[in-house]
Amino acid sequence: MSQPAHYFVTDIESDGPDPARNSMLSFATVVVREDGEMCGEFEAVMTPRADRSPDEQTMKWWAGQPDAWQAATSNPVDPADAMKRFADWVETYPPIRSFAARPVAFDGAWIDRYLRDFAGSYLLDIPYWGRNIFTAGALDIGAYMCGVLGQTKMQTLDTVLPAEWLGHHPHTHRAIDDARGYASLLATLLRRVHGAGKREGGR
Repeated sequence: MSQPAHYFVTDIESDGPDPARNSMLSFATVVVREDGEMCGEFEAVMTPRADRSPDEQTMKWWAGQPDAWQAATSNPVDPADAMKRFADWVETYPPIRSFAARPVAFDGAWIDRYLRDFAGSYLLDIPYWGRNIFTAGALDIGAYMCGVLGQTKMQTLDTVLPAEWLGHHPHTHRAIDDARGYASLLATLLRRVHGAGKREGGR
């Protein structure tokens, strides 16, 4: 019997938009099994990179988010330590392992950059590049939601989606809060898909 897929739902916080110029301050991951069960969490706060500098506009935004800023900067560890621990933790789960985020183009770019620089790994599932901690393609939760719900326009979390779909987790810009909300959303979608599959199979 094949192992169930696991989705590593991740949210990052940074001091700018560009992994080549700015630093990732914190990130958190919640693991969702393909049947919608939550299977674990990882959270890290990291020191800014010496070879990067904060983005002015982003720092102005952070000035209006004091609680989130404190959560993203308190008791930081070296990025190399955090990313190596993260990579080792991911590999404690059986294949299939898929990175997931909303949007995956943003959070995935940061995790990929930090995995490359500090953990000798990559986000993409290309084994011949080197260490391959994710064994399936990355999932954009927003795009998946559109497919499951049969919609072509992305919904906003705070004005459209039922609170229970997000597990009643507020979107605070604290990485673990937001990762839990997105993980709950993915779990809701997965259960809908699996439920529909069971109904069709029973006809």
